[in-house]
Amino acid sequence: MATPSSPFSFLDGLFDRIGSRLRPPTWAVHEIQQRAVLFLNHVLQQEPEAQQRLVRQKGRVVRFEWRFVTLQLVATPAGLLDLAPEGAVPELTLIVTETSPLRLAGATLRGDKPTVRIVGDVQLAAEVNWLVDHVRWDVEDDLARVIGDVPAHTLGNAARRVAAALRQFVGKAAGGRGRAGTASGSASNE
Repeated sequence: MATPSSPFSFLDGLFDRIGSRLRPPTWAVHEIQQRAVLFLNHVLQQEPEAQQRLVRQKGRVVRFEWRFVTLQLVATPAGLLDLAPEGAVPELTLIVTETSPLRLAGATLRGDKPTVRIVGDVQLAAEVNWLVDHVRWDVEDDLARVIGDVPAHTLGNAARRVAAALRQFVGKAAGGRGRAGTASGSASNE
């Protein structure tokens, strides 16, 4: 008897087909990467310890890969991030091994880290892991600057309730299948 497949397996296949055929133009990829760097730096500027840790890593390049998406970042002397120059050799490569966008989103909603293969400098990987574990975007604080404290707090509470409900739903849906996508990594110095 065949094991029934997930109704979302069709969507996984669709993502694969679309991703392999449609590639955004180089200029669009560069603009998206620049916006990601601006956002990451905005978040980092709210965490002085994170910036101090990045100052110690200045000039070091980290490459992130997921499916066909790549991003190479370099730590700046100011303790922030910038896009690595073309042709820069990464000292650390982090490869997200989960290829399904839906399973990756489900793991994220559950609060799990994706499974990552680590290639390169293990000490630099530990610094990146510290940043991932300790740096958080304070959405409510940024929103308060625009609409005020009370409305931002109200929206923040509503968003937390929605997020908790989504986590509970995803947790129940994954309960029968086990918890896929838990945090782990395998280090190799290649």
